[in-house]
Amino acid sequence: MGNEKTVRIGIIGCGGIANGKHMPSLRQIPGVQMVAFCDIIEERARKAKQDYGTPDAAVYTDYRKLLEDKTIDVVHVCTPNRAHSFITVDALHAGKHVMCEKPMAINAAEAKKMLDAAKETGKLLTIGYQSRQRADAQYMKQECLAGTFGDIYYAKATAIRRRAVPTWGVFLNEYEQGGGPLIDIGTHALDLTLWMMDNYKPKYCLGQTFHKLNKDTNQGNAWGNWDPEKFTVEDSAFGMVVMENGAVINLESAWALNTLDVREAVTTICGTRAGADMDDGLRINGIRQNCQYVFKPNFSAAGAAFSRPKMAEAGMPVSASSSIAMTNGTVRHKSSLFLSVFKIGSSLFQCGTVILCEKGSFMQKGKRPRHGRFPFQIFQLVSHSGRERFFTPETMPMAAKSVTIDEPP
Repeated sequence: MGNEKTVRIGIIGCGGIANGKHMPSLRQIPGVQMVAFCDIIEERARKAKQDYGTPDAAVYTDYRKLLEDKTIDVVHVCTPNRAHSFITVDALHAGKHVMCEKPMAINAAEAKKMLDAAKETGKLLTIGYQSRQRADAQYMKQECLAGTFGDIYYAKATAIRRRAVPTWGVFLNEYEQGGGPLIDIGTHALDLTLWMMDNYKPKYCLGQTFHKLNKDTNQGNAWGNWDPEKFTVEDSAFGMVVMENGAVINLESAWALNTLDVREAVTTICGTRAGADMDDGLRINGIRQNCQYVFKPNFSAAGAAFSRPKMAEAGMPVSASSSIAMTNGTVRHKSSLFLSVFKIGSSLFQCGTVILCEKGSFMQKGKRPRHGRFPFQIFQLVSHSGRERFFTPETMPMAAKSVTIDEPP
């Protein structure tokens, strides 16, 4: 470990994305040094050096001068979109590995130049689609690799904002950016979708961009009013991609749209065995033992058998509750409530603990459940791996059997 080489990084473009994401993140990585900074506004480069650089870090206003430094290993391209391609190509040919901010380029031809340069030089090229690293995306990808969804033949890539138009920098400038929400946030959703499907062979596509709200003066924008005269990119864009194997992807993107259905950088996939979406956290749906199920991993859980806040969040009326050790047989409750026996058998998920809750009227405060048989609802399962798994009450992926259980002493 002590012999590992320090990675020397040069930053090209010291604006918002560099200061907001790249440089703060790089500073936290051991074995990384930011040794050169370039911006057409020299004060920005000097400020970046002061905040993030080594004491002897170099400052440039011409990126080509930075690339002449043979000690630099990696270059981060954080410029407006128009400059992504030619700076990346020059950096690769200068012997640098490149991390380029998304989108890759302003069009397919420019992107292909980047790919060709990476192949020719043997240098690494990566694009900033960090949504792949989210816990929900990683989990969904593993399920895709495991074949959980079967043949994925329909998907939806969604990046919809109601009124959240970025008003800083050159976001609204079509010449500098090449496009609006589709190239900005829509590409995150599309990247996730293509990655999940492992399908990168489009047959044809169609779509439409809109400039319907960009001239509004009554804006209600999350980041303050935009200048209608400078808003030259689209405010929303929608499309459909048909892949060579017949699969279909619907693409939705907007910075401004009159809708309450607001989601960003998420994907929905539908396969022959199961489906999944990210609309309310990650949700996996399917059919098991002739019953519909919805499975919702909880990525913040530490494996606790019972969580009272989760019951409240689920909207379940609660006056008491029980944590039950499941042994594929009879279990006795530890409170004044009745419990039931659940036969796990060959369930979809091998559960170590089950949380039970009676249906509404039995749980009203001050009322005591009567003896006998009555239905329960599962609202939470905790697996042996320690992840909480949530099911909607009517869609359980297992056979449930309610039985009479004696009251505790």
